[in-house]
Amino acid sequence: MSTLRFQALKETLDRKEITVEEPARRSTIFGNHVFGKDSMRQHLNKDAYKSVQDAIINGSKIERSVADHVSTGMKEWAIQNGATHYTHWFQPLTGATAEKHDAFFELEMDGTVIEKFGGGQLVQQEPDASSFPNGGIRNTFEARGYTAWDPTSPAFIMGTTLCIPTVFVAYTGEALDYKTPLLRSLQAIDSAATDVCKYFDKNVTKTVATLGWEQEYFLIDSALADSRPDLQLAGRTLLGHSSAKGQQLDDHYFGAIPTRVLNYMRDMETECMLLGIPVKTRHNEVAPNQFELAPIFEEANLAVDHNSLLMDVMRKVAARHYFKVLFHEKPFAGVNGSGKHNNWS
Repeated sequence: MSTLRFQALKETLDRKEITVEEPARRSTIFGNHVFGKDSMRQHLNKDAYKSVQDAIINGSKIERSVADHVSTGMKEWAIQNGATHYTHWFQPLTGATAEKHDAFFELEMDGTVIEKFGGGQLVQQEPDASSFPNGGIRNTFEARGYTAWDPTSPAFIMGTTLCIPTVFVAYTGEALDYKTPLLRSLQAIDSAATDVCKYFDKNVTKTVATLGWEQEYFLIDSALADSRPDLQLAGRTLLGHSSAKGQQLDDHYFGAIPTRVLNYMRDMETECMLLGIPVKTRHNEVAPNQFELAPIFEEANLAVDHNSLLMDVMRKVAARHYFKVLFHEKPFAGVNGSGKHNNWS
């Protein structure tokens, strides 16, 4: 056995198991870090609250004066909950989420400092898109990208940062993200399905597509993962022999969850509850150290945002528990792979 591998195994054996206390009742912490309906009622006036709800339900436009009021209420809520920065949170064509943080901080002409977050900063930002996948060659002056607020997916706090879900489009209007095509698809489905529904009930005015996803993943001890460059760089094995046939270990499926993994799951689920991600199911999957979680289904756009957010949360919590989490669909040859099943309705 190599010195590096022996040291990794020694660290694993010497490491004390992290215990996590059971959190408060989920009904009391669910969505505490989300600027949802309850938070809006407390920080917005009736007209602003109604305008945001109309935008969410009917896709109506939010006037600039209302956006200024919403941004002020959102800022006050965020600061009360420990936020110091804000970001437009988007999903470029890189397979990951992206964010550029700005502080709630403005310097006045007389040298005084105020905490400021206006409607213009809420509604639109202009990050440089020149280094993101863009689908072709563009002139330099067209290399800008624009993030625009998506009110149908509520803002949330991660750490000390207010995250505002947004779309990401090019200077010329093309989508540079996964959210924009999704929203366009949902709008087309709504229009077509509503027309069909009217044959049976003329009172139908809107059809909502829902999605319940499932997230399978592997947990690898971080000391062992650090000794494998292939796991670190590719998220899967590239070296060594394939597993012997018949070693899928399907007796692991739905078995008792190991204590160390259960502590990780509890910690991760608490973070999800605070962020309004309605995780419900957890269990062992077929392969050794393979697991699955699944939430209650939601409106499709929100469900997709929650899945992207969940993977960020899982990575951060895994590091606290000395794990590396693998999302690759086939990280190990010869054993069960991981799926992200999508149940649409």
